[in-house]
Amino acid sequence: MISPLVIIPARLASTRLPGKPLADIAGRAMILRVLDAAIAADVGLVAVAAADQEICDVVTQAGGRAVLTDPDLPSGSDRVWQAAQELDPEGEHDVIINLQGDLPTFSPDDLRAVMRVMPNPAFDIGTLVAPVLSVDEKLAASVVKVACHFDADTPCAPALYFSRNPIPWGEGGLWHHVGVYGWRREALKRFVSLPESGLERREKLEQLRALEAGMRIGCARIDAAPFGVDTPADLDRARQHFKA
Repeated sequence: MISPLVIIPARLASTRLPGKPLADIAGRAMILRVLDAAIAADVGLVAVAAADQEICDVVTQAGGRAVLTDPDLPSGSDRVWQAAQELDPEGEHDVIINLQGDLPTFSPDDLRAVMRVMPNPAFDIGTLVAPVLSVDEKLAASVVKVACHFDADTPCAPALYFSRNPIPWGEGGLWHHVGVYGWRREALKRFVSLPESGLERREKLEQLRALEAGMRIGCARIDAAPFGVDTPADLDRARQHFKA
């Protein structure tokens, strides 16, 4: 039986939008908006892996669970793994879901979609993809594209490569990667022990480290990609979303 543990990594030291996990969005901190969605998905225990005590305080005061992690950890994946060891030292949860803390419009249904990948033992990691809907989205380096192919009756497809460029070449739709991961526990343990890989360094995409190490990533489709908050303009957009 699959037993997921959902962990949301968060830190205040964002270079483009400092303090963004605690940014107010229609009366609620952004990290709490993401926490609300994760709890509503009802797939397993949910906690925030925070690099800062201020984030822990906001989460716990709202009734959530938070773990204070080493602020010097190099990535959200490392933060998630450290929190998982504290929350579940006996290893009872065999799947660890990494949900980014800057996706305030994330749908609970989309978190459930990640779980469609995990029963398939061929995949070490599950993630989400959504259709690329515009030329701007296709060409934007901030939008990560995935080379994967779904047949009409295929619930999940293997990710063959990730790039900031439009891939694959030729006629047909493109897939926008949504950076939410379902890790088999042993896969995450191995991943954080690996050095940065060559393609990861070149594309600035850590999931390429997993592919270069021979891990298999399975993709589940969702209808639309949620937008992440990285800039003041993104934050304004999120605020308008919740006012609507």
